[in-house]
Amino acid sequence: MSILLSSIGIILILLVKKVLKNHISARWQYNLGLLFFILLAIPFIPGSVFASLNIGNRFIAYTPQAAAFISEGATAVYETGWLNDFAVTVERSAEWYLPQVLIILWLAGVVISAVIMLSNNRTLRFIRESVKPIEDKKILGLFAHCKTEVGFKGDVALGTSVLVKTPMTVGLFKPTIILPTAEISFADTRHALLHELVHCKNRDIQINGAMCLFQILYWFNPLVYLAFKQMRLDRELACDAFILDMLPAENHGCYGKTLLNFAKTLPNTTIFAADMGGKKPQVVKRIKAIASYTADTGLLKFKSICVFALLVLLILGQIPVLAAFANSNDTDRFHFQSDNIIDSDLSHFFNGVEGSFVLFDLETGIYTIHNRSMSTTRVSPNSTYKIFSALIALQEGVLQADNSFVAWNGENHPFDAWNWDQTLTTAMRHSVNWYFQNFDAQVGLESLYYYLSQISYGNRNLSGGIANFWIESSLRISPIEQVQMLTNFYRNNTIFDAAHVNSVKDVLRLQESGNAVLSGKTGTGFVNGQATNVNGWFVGYVENGGRTFVFATYIQGEGNASGSVAAGITLSILEYKDIF
Repeated sequence: MSILLSSIGIILILLVKKVLKNHISARWQYNLGLLFFILLAIPFIPGSVFASLNIGNRFIAYTPQAAAFISEGATAVYETGWLNDFAVTVERSAEWYLPQVLIILWLAGVVISAVIMLSNNRTLRFIRESVKPIEDKKILGLFAHCKTEVGFKGDVALGTSVLVKTPMTVGLFKPTIILPTAEISFADTRHALLHELVHCKNRDIQINGAMCLFQILYWFNPLVYLAFKQMRLDRELACDAFILDMLPAENHGCYGKTLLNFAKTLPNTTIFAADMGGKKPQVVKRIKAIASYTADTGLLKFKSICVFALLVLLILGQIPVLAAFANSNDTDRFHFQSDNIIDSDLSHFFNGVEGSFVLFDLETGIYTIHNRSMSTTRVSPNSTYKIFSALIALQEGVLQADNSFVAWNGENHPFDAWNWDQTLTTAMRHSVNWYFQNFDAQVGLESLYYYLSQISYGNRNLSGGIANFWIESSLRISPIEQVQMLTNFYRNNTIFDAAHVNSVKDVLRLQESGNAVLSGKTGTGFVNGQATNVNGWFVGYVENGGRTFVFATYIQGEGNASGSVAAGITLSILEYKDIF
Protein backbone atom coordinates (compact mmCIF):
# COMPACT_ATOMS: atom_id res chain seq x y z
CA MET A 1 0.00 0.00 0.00
CA SER A 2 2.85 2.42 0.79
CA ILE A 3 4.25 1.78 -2.71
CA LEU A 4 0.82 2.54 -4.18
CA LEU A 5 0.62 5.83 -2.30
CA SER A 6 4.16 6.71 -3.41
CA SER A 7 3.11 6.09 -7.01
CA ILE A 8 0.07 8.32 -6.55
CA GLY A 9 2.41 11.02 -5.22
CA ILE A 10 4.63 10.69 -8.31
CA ILE A 11 1.61 11.05 -10.60
CA LEU A 12 0.50 14.13 -8.66
CA ILE A 13 3.91 15.80 -8.99
CA LEU A 14 4.10 15.02 -12.72
CA LEU A 15 0.61 16.48 -13.23
CA VAL A 16 1.50 19.62 -11.27
CA LYS A 17 4.67 20.06 -13.33
CA LYS A 18 2.70 19.70 -16.57
CA VAL A 19 -0.34 21.79 -15.68
CA LEU A 20 1.66 24.59 -14.05
CA LYS A 21 4.72 24.48 -16.32
CA ASN A 22 4.29 28.15 -17.28
CA HIS A 23 4.16 29.15 -13.62
CA ILE A 24 7.25 27.25 -12.44
CA SER A 25 10.80 28.24 -13.38
CA ALA A 26 13.19 25.73 -14.94
CA ARG A 27 15.23 25.47 -11.76
CA TRP A 28 12.16 24.79 -9.61
CA GLN A 29 10.86 22.25 -12.12
CA TYR A 30 14.03 20.33 -11.36
CA ASN A 31 13.68 20.88 -7.61
CA LEU A 32 10.18 19.40 -7.72
CA GLY A 33 11.75 16.21 -9.05
CA LEU A 34 13.78 15.91 -5.85
CA LEU A 35 10.50 15.20 -4.06
CA PHE A 36 10.42 11.88 -5.90
CA PHE A 37 13.27 10.73 -3.66
CA ILE A 38 11.25 11.41 -0.50
CA LEU A 39 8.26 9.48 -1.80
CA LEU A 40 10.38 6.53 -2.89
CA ALA A 41 12.47 6.41 0.29
CA ILE A 42 9.56 6.38 2.78
CA PRO A 43 8.61 2.68 2.28
CA PHE A 44 12.16 1.69 3.29
CA ILE A 45 12.17 3.72 6.53
CA PRO A 46 10.82 2.03 9.70
CA GLY A 47 7.44 3.39 10.73
CA SER A 48 8.70 3.81 14.30
CA VAL A 49 10.99 6.61 13.11
CA PHE A 50 8.02 8.68 11.93
CA ALA A 51 5.98 7.74 14.95
CA SER A 52 8.67 9.16 17.24
CA LEU A 53 8.84 12.37 15.20
CA ASN A 54 5.04 12.80 14.91
CA ILE A 55 5.48 14.41 11.49
CA GLY A 56 2.41 15.66 9.69
CA ASN A 57 -0.20 14.24 12.03
CA ARG A 58 -2.80 16.82 11.01
CA PHE A 59 -2.40 16.91 7.25
CA ILE A 60 -3.91 13.61 6.11
CA ALA A 61 -7.23 13.68 4.33
CA TYR A 62 -6.95 10.42 2.43
CA THR A 63 -8.01 7.18 4.13
CA PRO A 64 -7.61 3.89 2.28
CA GLN A 65 -10.42 1.42 2.18
CA ALA A 66 -10.21 -1.92 3.93
CA ALA A 67 -8.29 -4.71 2.32
CA ALA A 68 -10.60 -7.25 3.93
CA PHE A 69 -14.40 -7.42 3.89
CA ILE A 70 -17.02 -8.88 6.18
CA SER A 71 -19.06 -11.84 5.01
CA GLU A 72 -22.48 -12.94 6.19
CA GLY A 73 -21.12 -15.91 8.11
CA ALA A 74 -21.00 -15.58 11.89
CA THR A 75 -20.27 -17.42 15.08
CA ALA A 76 -21.47 -17.01 18.64
CA VAL A 77 -20.95 -19.27 21.59
CA TYR A 78 -21.98 -19.21 25.22
CA GLU A 79 -25.41 -17.74 24.62
CA THR A 80 -26.07 -16.52 28.13
CA GLY A 81 -24.75 -13.62 30.20
CA TRP A 82 -21.80 -11.38 29.37
CA LEU A 83 -19.89 -14.33 27.88
CA ASN A 84 -21.77 -13.75 24.62
CA ASP A 85 -19.08 -13.01 22.06
CA PHE A 86 -20.09 -11.95 18.56
CA ALA A 87 -17.62 -12.26 15.71
CA VAL A 88 -17.93 -11.90 11.95
CA THR A 89 -15.85 -13.90 9.54
CA VAL A 90 -13.19 -12.09 7.53
CA GLU A 91 -12.33 -13.24 4.01
CA ARG A 92 -8.66 -13.53 3.05
CA SER A 93 -8.22 -13.88 -0.69
CA ALA A 94 -4.41 -14.16 -0.70
CA GLU A 95 -2.53 -17.24 0.42
CA TRP A 96 -0.24 -16.86 3.42
CA TYR A 97 2.89 -17.37 1.35
CA LEU A 98 2.18 -14.66 -1.22
CA PRO A 99 4.17 -11.90 0.55
CA GLN A 100 7.24 -14.16 0.74
CA VAL A 101 6.97 -15.01 -2.96
CA LEU A 102 6.69 -11.33 -3.87
CA ILE A 103 9.76 -10.47 -1.78
CA ILE A 104 11.79 -13.16 -3.53
CA LEU A 105 10.66 -11.90 -6.94
CA TRP A 106 11.50 -8.32 -5.97
CA LEU A 107 14.98 -9.28 -4.76
CA ALA A 108 15.60 -11.23 -7.96
CA GLY A 109 14.54 -8.20 -10.00
CA VAL A 110 16.81 -5.94 -7.95
CA VAL A 111 19.83 -8.18 -8.59
CA ILE A 112 19.10 -8.48 -12.31
CA SER A 113 18.52 -4.73 -12.69
CA ALA A 114 21.72 -3.92 -10.84
CA VAL A 115 23.74 -6.31 -13.00
CA ILE A 116 22.27 -4.87 -16.21
CA MET A 117 22.83 -1.28 -15.13
CA LEU A 118 26.41 -1.90 -14.02
CA SER A 119 27.09 -3.83 -17.21
CA ASN A 120 25.83 -0.93 -19.32
CA ASN A 121 28.21 1.37 -17.47
CA ARG A 122 31.35 -0.75 -17.72
CA THR A 123 32.87 1.79 -20.16
CA LEU A 124 33.12 4.33 -17.34
CA ARG A 125 36.23 2.65 -15.93
CA PHE A 126 37.91 2.68 -19.32
CA ILE A 127 37.08 6.36 -19.83
CA ARG A 128 38.58 7.33 -16.48
CA GLU A 129 41.71 5.30 -17.16
CA SER A 130 42.15 7.06 -20.51
CA VAL A 131 41.98 10.59 -19.11
CA LYS A 132 45.09 12.74 -19.46
CA PRO A 133 45.53 16.03 -17.58
CA ILE A 134 45.23 19.21 -19.65
CA GLU A 135 48.41 21.26 -19.61
CA ASP A 136 47.37 24.04 -21.97
CA LYS A 137 47.67 27.21 -19.86
CA LYS A 138 45.03 28.98 -21.94
CA ILE A 139 42.48 26.25 -21.24
CA LEU A 140 43.48 26.09 -17.58
CA GLY A 141 43.08 29.84 -17.27
CA LEU A 142 39.66 29.65 -18.91
CA PHE A 143 38.74 26.81 -16.52
CA ALA A 144 39.66 28.92 -13.47
CA HIS A 145 37.68 31.87 -14.83
CA CYS A 146 34.63 29.66 -15.47
CA LYS A 147 34.77 28.32 -11.90
CA THR A 148 34.62 31.89 -10.63
CA GLU A 149 31.72 32.75 -12.94
CA VAL A 150 29.70 29.74 -11.79
CA GLY A 151 30.65 30.23 -8.15
CA PHE A 152 31.93 26.68 -7.74
CA LYS A 153 34.61 26.37 -5.05
CA GLY A 154 34.82 22.60 -4.86
CA ASP A 155 37.63 20.35 -6.02
CA VAL A 156 37.24 19.18 -9.61
CA ALA A 157 39.86 17.91 -12.06
CA LEU A 158 40.11 18.75 -15.77
CA GLY A 159 41.32 16.31 -18.41
CA THR A 160 40.88 15.02 -21.92
CA SER A 161 40.18 11.59 -23.43
CA VAL A 162 40.10 10.04 -26.88
CA LEU A 163 37.06 7.99 -25.78
CA VAL A 164 34.94 11.08 -25.23
CA LYS A 165 33.22 12.88 -28.11
CA THR A 166 31.22 15.37 -26.04
CA PRO A 167 32.20 17.08 -22.75
CA MET A 168 31.17 15.15 -19.65
CA THR A 169 31.77 14.94 -15.91
CA VAL A 170 32.43 11.62 -14.18
CA GLY A 171 33.11 10.65 -10.60
CA LEU A 172 30.73 10.38 -7.67
CA PHE A 173 33.13 11.64 -4.99
CA LYS A 174 36.02 13.09 -7.04
CA PRO A 175 34.51 14.64 -10.17
CA THR A 176 36.54 15.07 -13.32
CA ILE A 177 35.47 17.17 -16.28
CA ILE A 178 36.59 15.45 -19.48
CA LEU A 179 36.90 17.27 -22.80
CA PRO A 180 37.25 15.61 -26.22
CA THR A 181 40.74 15.42 -27.70
CA ALA A 182 39.40 16.82 -30.98
CA GLU A 183 40.03 20.51 -31.45
CA ILE A 184 37.05 22.65 -30.47
CA SER A 185 36.55 26.41 -30.55
CA PHE A 186 37.26 28.68 -27.62
CA ALA A 187 33.55 29.58 -27.35
CA ASP A 188 32.47 25.92 -27.36
CA THR A 189 35.10 25.12 -24.75
CA ARG A 190 33.90 27.94 -22.50
CA HIS A 191 30.25 26.92 -22.83
CA ALA A 192 31.11 23.27 -22.17
CA LEU A 193 33.12 24.13 -19.03
CA LEU A 194 30.32 26.34 -17.72
CA HIS A 195 27.78 23.59 -18.34
CA GLU A 196 29.77 20.88 -16.57
CA LEU A 197 30.70 23.15 -13.66
CA VAL A 198 27.03 23.92 -13.09
CA HIS A 199 26.40 20.16 -12.90
CA CYS A 200 29.17 19.89 -10.32
CA LYS A 201 27.82 22.81 -8.31
CA ASN A 202 24.32 21.33 -8.26
CA ARG A 203 25.66 17.84 -7.36
CA ASP A 204 23.84 16.45 -10.37
CA ILE A 205 26.19 13.46 -10.65
CA GLN A 206 25.28 12.31 -7.13
CA ILE A 207 21.59 12.93 -7.83
CA ASN A 208 21.87 10.89 -11.02
CA GLY A 209 23.38 8.06 -8.98
CA ALA A 210 20.44 8.22 -6.55
CA MET A 211 18.03 8.04 -9.49
CA CYS A 212 19.73 4.92 -10.76
CA LEU A 213 19.59 3.34 -7.29
CA PHE A 214 15.84 3.92 -7.02
CA GLN A 215 15.34 2.60 -10.55
CA ILE A 216 16.99 -0.63 -9.38
CA LEU A 217 14.83 -0.83 -6.23
CA TYR A 218 11.65 0.01 -8.18
CA TRP A 219 12.46 -2.00 -11.30
CA PHE A 220 8.83 -3.12 -11.46
CA ASN A 221 7.33 0.39 -11.48
CA PRO A 222 7.24 2.17 -14.88
CA LEU A 223 6.22 5.40 -13.15
CA VAL A 224 9.69 5.61 -11.60
CA TYR A 225 11.34 5.39 -15.03
CA LEU A 226 8.96 8.03 -16.39
CA ALA A 227 9.56 10.35 -13.43
CA PHE A 228 13.34 10.15 -13.69
CA LYS A 229 13.29 10.55 -17.47
CA GLN A 230 11.46 13.83 -16.97
CA MET A 231 13.82 14.76 -14.14
CA ARG A 232 16.90 14.27 -16.33
CA LEU A 233 15.41 16.59 -18.94
CA ASP A 234 14.56 19.14 -16.23
CA ARG A 235 18.15 18.88 -14.99
CA GLU A 236 19.53 19.91 -18.38
CA LEU A 237 16.94 22.67 -18.83
CA ALA A 238 17.81 24.03 -15.38
CA CYS A 239 21.51 23.88 -16.20
CA ASP A 240 20.95 25.68 -19.51
CA ALA A 241 18.87 28.37 -17.77
CA PHE A 242 21.61 28.93 -15.19
CA ILE A 243 24.17 29.54 -17.94
CA LEU A 244 21.89 31.71 -20.04
CA ASP A 245 21.42 33.95 -16.98
CA MET A 246 25.20 34.54 -16.99
CA LEU A 247 25.57 35.10 -20.74
CA PRO A 248 24.60 38.27 -22.61
CA ALA A 249 21.44 37.85 -24.67
CA GLU A 250 23.41 38.07 -27.91
CA ASN A 251 25.41 34.98 -26.90
CA HIS A 252 22.40 32.75 -26.28
CA GLY A 253 22.35 31.62 -29.90
CA CYS A 254 26.04 30.75 -29.71
CA TYR A 255 25.39 28.58 -26.65
CA GLY A 256 22.62 26.80 -28.57
CA LYS A 257 25.02 26.10 -31.44
CA THR A 258 27.51 24.60 -28.93
CA LEU A 259 24.79 22.26 -27.71
CA LEU A 260 24.05 21.16 -31.31
CA ASN A 261 27.75 20.59 -32.00
CA PHE A 262 28.12 18.24 -29.06
CA ALA A 263 24.78 16.54 -29.63
CA LYS A 264 25.97 15.01 -32.92
CA THR A 265 27.90 12.21 -31.23
CA LEU A 266 26.60 10.86 -27.93
CA PRO A 267 28.61 8.95 -25.33
CA ASN A 268 27.56 5.75 -23.62
CA THR A 269 25.35 6.64 -20.66
CA THR A 270 27.03 6.12 -17.30
CA ILE A 271 25.59 6.15 -13.81
CA PHE A 272 27.96 8.58 -12.16
CA ALA A 273 28.29 10.99 -15.06
CA ALA A 274 26.64 14.05 -16.63
CA ASP A 275 27.28 15.09 -20.22
CA MET A 276 26.39 18.07 -22.37
CA GLY A 277 24.75 16.01 -25.11
CA GLY A 278 21.45 14.19 -25.16
CA LYS A 279 19.06 12.27 -27.33
CA LYS A 280 17.39 14.08 -30.21
CA PRO A 281 13.97 14.73 -28.56
CA GLN A 282 15.72 16.11 -25.47
CA VAL A 283 18.03 18.34 -27.54
CA VAL A 284 15.08 19.69 -29.54
CA LYS A 285 13.29 20.71 -26.33
CA ARG A 286 16.43 22.34 -24.98
CA ILE A 287 17.03 24.32 -28.18
CA LYS A 288 13.43 25.55 -28.13
CA ALA A 289 13.83 26.60 -24.50
CA ILE A 290 17.06 28.46 -25.35
CA ALA A 291 15.43 30.22 -28.29
CA SER A 292 12.49 31.42 -26.16
CA TYR A 293 14.44 32.07 -22.97
CA THR A 294 13.57 35.01 -20.76
CA ALA A 295 14.98 35.70 -17.31
CA ASP A 296 12.84 34.62 -14.36
CA THR A 297 10.73 37.37 -12.86
CA GLY A 298 10.24 37.84 -9.14
CA LEU A 299 6.62 36.75 -9.50
CA LEU A 300 7.62 33.52 -11.27
CA LYS A 301 10.14 32.69 -8.54
CA PHE A 302 7.51 33.36 -5.86
CA LYS A 303 4.93 31.13 -7.54
CA SER A 304 7.54 28.39 -8.00
CA ILE A 305 8.44 28.44 -4.31
CA CYS A 306 4.75 28.36 -3.30
CA VAL A 307 4.05 25.30 -5.49
CA PHE A 308 7.11 23.54 -4.09
CA ALA A 309 6.14 24.33 -0.49
CA LEU A 310 2.57 23.10 -0.97
CA LEU A 311 3.77 19.81 -2.42
CA VAL A 312 6.23 19.37 0.45
CA LEU A 313 3.41 19.87 2.96
CA LEU A 314 1.24 17.40 1.09
CA ILE A 315 3.99 14.75 1.13
CA LEU A 316 4.74 15.33 4.81
CA GLY A 317 1.05 14.91 5.49
CA GLN A 318 1.14 11.41 4.00
CA ILE A 319 4.08 10.27 6.13
CA PRO A 320 1.98 8.98 9.08
CA VAL A 321 -0.12 6.93 6.65
CA LEU A 322 2.93 5.51 4.87
CA ALA A 323 4.63 4.85 8.20
CA ALA A 324 1.52 3.05 9.46
CA PHE A 325 1.71 0.77 6.42
CA ALA A 326 5.41 0.12 6.83
CA ASN A 327 5.50 -1.21 10.40
CA SER A 328 4.32 -4.82 10.59
CA ASN A 329 6.48 -6.59 13.18
CA ASP A 330 4.89 -9.82 14.42
CA THR A 331 6.88 -9.98 17.65
CA ASP A 332 7.14 -7.26 20.28
CA ARG A 333 10.40 -6.30 21.97
CA PHE A 334 9.45 -7.03 25.56
CA HIS A 335 12.52 -7.82 27.65
CA PHE A 336 11.86 -10.22 30.48
CA GLN A 337 13.58 -9.72 33.82
CA SER A 338 14.33 -12.77 35.91
CA ASP A 339 13.15 -11.12 39.13
CA ASN A 340 9.63 -10.22 37.98
CA ILE A 341 8.55 -13.27 35.97
CA ILE A 342 6.96 -16.48 37.18
CA ASP A 343 6.54 -19.13 34.50
CA SER A 344 3.45 -21.20 35.23
CA ASP A 345 2.31 -24.30 33.37
CA LEU A 346 -1.44 -23.81 33.01
CA SER A 347 -1.90 -25.99 29.94
CA HIS A 348 -4.51 -28.17 31.68
CA PHE A 349 -6.88 -25.18 31.66
CA PHE A 350 -6.65 -24.74 27.88
CA ASN A 351 -8.51 -27.93 26.91
CA GLY A 352 -6.23 -28.83 24.03
CA VAL A 353 -6.08 -25.40 22.37
CA GLU A 354 -2.82 -23.52 22.10
CA GLY A 355 -2.72 -20.32 24.06
CA SER A 356 -1.04 -17.95 26.47
CA PHE A 357 -2.08 -16.41 29.77
CA VAL A 358 -0.41 -13.31 31.24
CA LEU A 359 -1.25 -12.00 34.73
CA PHE A 360 0.29 -8.87 36.23
CA ASP A 361 0.04 -8.01 39.93
CA LEU A 362 0.02 -4.22 40.17
CA GLU A 363 1.06 -4.34 43.84
CA THR A 364 4.11 -6.63 43.52
CA GLY A 365 5.00 -5.95 39.87
CA ILE A 366 5.18 -9.69 39.23
CA TYR A 367 4.15 -11.30 35.91
CA THR A 368 2.73 -14.82 35.90
CA ILE A 369 2.98 -16.22 32.37
CA HIS A 370 1.87 -19.38 30.66
CA ASN A 371 3.59 -19.92 27.27
CA ARG A 372 6.17 -17.15 27.28
CA SER A 373 6.83 -17.43 23.54
CA MET A 374 3.20 -16.89 22.55
CA SER A 375 2.90 -14.07 25.09
CA THR A 376 5.19 -11.91 22.93
CA THR A 377 3.71 -12.92 19.57
CA ARG A 378 1.63 -10.22 17.95
CA VAL A 379 -1.79 -11.16 16.60
CA SER A 380 -4.95 -9.29 15.68
CA PRO A 381 -6.65 -7.70 18.72
CA ASN A 382 -10.11 -8.13 17.19
CA SER A 383 -12.81 -6.72 19.48
CA THR A 384 -10.45 -6.05 22.41
CA TYR A 385 -9.40 -2.99 20.40
CA LYS A 386 -12.83 -1.48 21.14
CA ILE A 387 -11.60 -0.44 24.58
CA PHE A 388 -9.24 2.05 23.01
CA SER A 389 -11.57 2.87 20.13
CA ALA A 390 -14.01 4.16 22.73
CA LEU A 391 -11.27 6.07 24.57
CA ILE A 392 -10.08 7.78 21.39
CA ALA A 393 -13.63 8.70 20.37
CA LEU A 394 -14.26 10.24 23.80
CA GLN A 395 -10.95 12.11 23.73
CA GLU A 396 -11.66 13.49 20.25
CA GLY A 397 -15.16 14.58 21.28
CA VAL A 398 -17.04 12.59 18.65
CA LEU A 399 -18.52 10.43 21.46
CA GLN A 400 -20.05 11.85 24.65
CA ALA A 401 -20.11 9.70 27.78
CA ASP A 402 -23.40 11.20 28.96
CA ASN A 403 -25.00 10.93 25.52
CA SER A 404 -23.55 7.93 23.73
CA PHE A 405 -26.78 6.99 21.94
CA VAL A 406 -26.45 6.09 18.24
CA ALA A 407 -29.52 5.12 16.21
CA TRP A 408 -29.42 1.93 14.18
CA ASN A 409 -29.50 2.81 10.46
CA GLY A 410 -31.66 -0.18 9.53
CA GLU A 411 -28.86 -2.19 7.90
CA ASN A 412 -29.28 -5.86 8.71
CA HIS A 413 -26.41 -7.47 10.64
CA PRO A 414 -25.84 -11.17 11.40
CA PHE A 415 -26.68 -10.74 15.11
CA ASP A 416 -30.02 -9.57 16.41
CA ALA A 417 -28.32 -7.66 19.24
CA TRP A 418 -26.64 -5.46 16.60
CA ASN A 419 -29.90 -4.54 14.89
CA TRP A 420 -30.97 -2.03 17.52
CA ASP A 421 -30.14 1.48 18.68
CA GLN A 422 -26.98 1.40 20.80
CA THR A 423 -25.23 3.19 23.65
CA LEU A 424 -21.59 2.76 24.64
CA THR A 425 -22.67 0.29 27.34
CA THR A 426 -24.76 -1.93 25.05
CA ALA A 427 -22.29 -1.67 22.16
CA MET A 428 -19.40 -2.78 24.38
CA ARG A 429 -21.45 -5.55 26.00
CA HIS A 430 -22.64 -6.96 22.66
CA SER A 431 -19.43 -6.05 20.82
CA VAL A 432 -21.31 -4.13 18.12
CA ASN A 433 -18.86 -3.56 15.29
CA TRP A 434 -20.79 -0.87 13.42
CA TYR A 435 -20.96 1.33 16.52
CA PHE A 436 -17.20 1.55 16.95
CA GLN A 437 -16.50 1.61 13.20
CA ASN A 438 -18.74 4.66 12.99
CA PHE A 439 -16.66 6.56 15.56
CA ASP A 440 -13.35 5.41 14.08
CA ALA A 441 -14.47 6.84 10.74
CA GLN A 442 -15.30 10.17 12.40
CA VAL A 443 -11.96 10.28 14.19
CA GLY A 444 -10.05 9.49 10.98
CA LEU A 445 -7.00 7.42 10.20
CA GLU A 446 -4.46 10.11 11.02
CA SER A 447 -5.77 10.67 14.56
CA LEU A 448 -6.16 6.94 15.20
CA TYR A 449 -2.54 6.41 14.21
CA TYR A 450 -1.47 9.33 16.38
CA TYR A 451 -3.16 7.92 19.50
CA LEU A 452 -2.04 4.33 18.91
CA SER A 453 1.53 5.58 18.44
CA GLN A 454 1.39 7.65 21.63
CA ILE A 455 0.32 4.65 23.71
CA SER A 456 2.56 2.19 21.76
CA TYR A 457 -0.34 -0.05 20.79
CA GLY A 458 1.27 -3.11 19.17
CA ASN A 459 2.58 -2.53 15.67
CA ARG A 460 0.27 0.48 14.96
CA ASN A 461 -0.24 -0.82 11.42
CA LEU A 462 -3.51 0.53 9.99
CA SER A 463 -3.05 -0.65 6.41
CA GLY A 464 -6.09 -2.91 6.70
CA GLY A 465 -8.28 0.17 6.30
CA ILE A 466 -10.25 2.50 8.55
CA ALA A 467 -13.08 0.01 9.10
CA ASN A 468 -11.34 -3.32 9.60
CA PHE A 469 -7.66 -2.91 10.47
CA TRP A 470 -8.35 -4.47 13.90
CA ILE A 471 -10.36 -7.47 12.58
CA GLU A 472 -7.88 -10.20 11.61
CA SER A 473 -6.01 -7.63 9.55
CA SER A 474 -2.95 -5.38 9.85
CA LEU A 475 -3.11 -4.19 13.48
CA ARG A 476 -1.37 -6.66 15.80
CA ILE A 477 -0.61 -6.80 19.50
CA SER A 478 0.82 -9.41 21.87
CA PRO A 479 -0.68 -10.61 25.18
CA ILE A 480 2.17 -8.91 27.07
CA GLU A 481 1.39 -5.65 25.30
CA GLN A 482 -2.32 -6.05 26.06
CA VAL A 483 -1.45 -6.27 29.76
CA GLN A 484 0.82 -3.25 29.51
CA MET A 485 -1.89 -1.24 27.71
CA LEU A 486 -4.50 -2.15 30.32
CA THR A 487 -2.10 -1.48 33.20
CA ASN A 488 -1.50 2.06 31.96
CA PHE A 489 -5.23 2.40 31.28
CA TYR A 490 -6.15 1.28 34.80
CA ARG A 491 -3.56 3.57 36.41
CA ASN A 492 -4.63 6.40 34.09
CA ASN A 493 -1.03 6.62 32.93
CA THR A 494 -2.05 7.62 29.41
CA ILE A 495 -2.67 10.70 27.28
CA PHE A 496 -6.43 10.32 27.84
CA ASP A 497 -8.44 12.46 30.23
CA ALA A 498 -9.25 10.77 33.54
CA ALA A 499 -12.98 11.31 32.99
CA HIS A 500 -12.85 9.43 29.69
CA VAL A 501 -10.86 6.58 31.25
CA ASN A 502 -13.42 6.28 34.04
CA SER A 503 -16.27 6.24 31.52
CA VAL A 504 -14.73 3.30 29.70
CA LYS A 505 -13.99 1.54 32.99
CA ASP A 506 -17.69 1.74 33.82
CA VAL A 507 -18.74 -0.07 30.62
CA LEU A 508 -16.03 -2.72 31.01
CA ARG A 509 -17.36 -3.76 34.43
CA LEU A 510 -18.72 -7.30 34.01
CA GLN A 511 -19.30 -9.16 37.28
CA GLU A 512 -18.90 -9.03 41.05
CA SER A 513 -18.07 -11.88 43.39
CA GLY A 514 -17.80 -10.97 47.04
CA ASN A 515 -15.25 -8.16 47.30
CA ALA A 516 -13.88 -8.85 43.82
CA VAL A 517 -14.93 -7.01 40.65
CA LEU A 518 -14.15 -8.33 37.16
CA SER A 519 -13.80 -5.99 34.18
CA GLY A 520 -12.80 -6.90 30.65
CA LYS A 521 -13.49 -7.42 26.97
CA THR A 522 -13.55 -10.48 24.72
CA GLY A 523 -12.50 -10.73 21.09
CA THR A 524 -12.83 -13.42 18.41
CA GLY A 525 -11.17 -13.87 15.03
CA PHE A 526 -12.96 -15.96 12.41
CA VAL A 527 -11.32 -16.26 8.98
CA ASN A 528 -12.81 -17.47 5.68
CA GLY A 529 -15.68 -19.14 7.52
CA GLN A 530 -13.34 -21.94 8.59
CA ALA A 531 -13.17 -23.17 12.16
CA THR A 532 -9.50 -24.04 11.62
CA ASN A 533 -8.56 -20.36 11.65
CA VAL A 534 -10.21 -19.15 14.85
CA ASN A 535 -8.64 -17.32 17.77
CA GLY A 536 -9.97 -15.75 20.92
CA TRP A 537 -9.07 -13.06 23.45
CA PHE A 538 -10.18 -12.14 26.91
CA VAL A 539 -8.40 -9.16 28.47
CA GLY A 540 -9.18 -7.15 31.57
CA TYR A 541 -8.48 -6.77 35.27
CA VAL A 542 -9.77 -7.87 38.66
CA GLU A 543 -10.00 -5.55 41.66
CA ASN A 544 -9.95 -7.64 44.83
CA GLY A 545 -9.50 -6.35 48.38
CA GLY A 546 -7.35 -3.38 47.45
CA ARG A 547 -5.24 -5.36 44.99
CA THR A 548 -5.54 -5.29 41.21
CA PHE A 549 -4.57 -7.98 38.74
CA VAL A 550 -4.41 -7.27 35.00
CA PHE A 551 -4.72 -10.25 32.66
CA ALA A 552 -4.73 -11.23 28.99
CA THR A 553 -5.66 -14.65 27.65
CA TYR A 554 -5.13 -15.53 24.00
CA ILE A 555 -6.01 -18.85 22.35
CA GLN A 556 -5.87 -20.17 18.80
CA GLY A 557 -6.34 -23.44 16.98
CA GLU A 558 -8.88 -25.74 15.45
CA GLY A 559 -12.45 -25.81 16.63
CA ASN A 560 -13.77 -23.83 19.56
CA ALA A 561 -11.16 -21.12 20.19
CA SER A 562 -13.33 -18.03 20.51
CA GLY A 563 -13.27 -15.10 22.90
CA SER A 564 -15.98 -16.77 24.96
CA VAL A 565 -13.81 -19.84 25.41
CA ALA A 566 -10.85 -17.62 26.34
CA ALA A 567 -13.06 -15.98 28.97
CA GLY A 568 -14.05 -19.37 30.38
CA ILE A 569 -10.38 -20.42 30.61
CA THR A 570 -9.53 -17.13 32.31
CA LEU A 571 -12.25 -17.50 34.92
CA SER A 572 -11.02 -21.00 35.74
CA ILE A 573 -7.45 -19.77 36.21
CA LEU A 574 -8.51 -16.77 38.29
CA GLU A 575 -10.59 -19.05 40.52
CA TYR A 576 -7.68 -21.48 40.80
CA LYS A 577 -5.44 -18.65 41.95
CA ASP A 578 -8.11 -17.39 44.36
CA ILE A 579 -8.25 -14.01 42.59
CA PHE A 580 -11.88 -14.10 41.44
